[in-house]
Amino acid sequence: KPRHSVTKDTLLAFLKREKEAGLKGGIYHKLQVDLTYNSNHIEGSCLTHDQTRYIFETKTLGKTDGTVKVDDIVETVNHFRCIDLIIEGANTKLSESLIKQLHFILKFGTTDSRKSWFKVGDYKMLENEVGDSETTKPAEVAATIKKLLFEYNSKSKITFDDILDFHPHLSWVIIPGFSQH
Repeated sequence: KPRHSVTKDTLLAFLKREKEAGLKGGIYHKLQVDLTYNSNHIEGSCLTHDQTRYIFETKTLGKTDGTVKVDDIVETVNHFRCIDLIIEGANTKLSESLIKQLHFILKFGTTDSRKSWFKVGDYKMLENEVGDSETTKPAEVAATIKKLLFEYNSKSKITFDDILDFHPHLSWVIIPGFSQH
């Protein structure tokens, strides 16, 4: 009989532990910096990977040679908070309220949040395009989201491929600021 027991840690357990410890250089640190940099870069942020890392690690930009948009900094800090919320709520059912809460956190304090037509934490009011393609019409967003969530939450086991498949569908439908640049 073995004298030591081996526990199987999950990625989520590692992330939570490293987040709480403030561990630098671990999986949580890499996830925060890389995911935030790549997501914001897709959305048009001009921050470099190093600037994103500095914001996460030191709450500064580090040295910069050019102009940096305040919105890029605000959304970067907000994105770190969104990732934390996702980690903490990873075992809860995906819902409209969570999606709206993430959008509210992401866009809080940005220039977009001061536009009368831009509803932070709610669905889009105006039509938008991604590239040259139209997205879901504002009047159809709520029903489309409900359908996507029903299909996603009906799965007996959610795989990484399911998550990868869900995200672009959500982005295509949703809220300005999630994939409109």
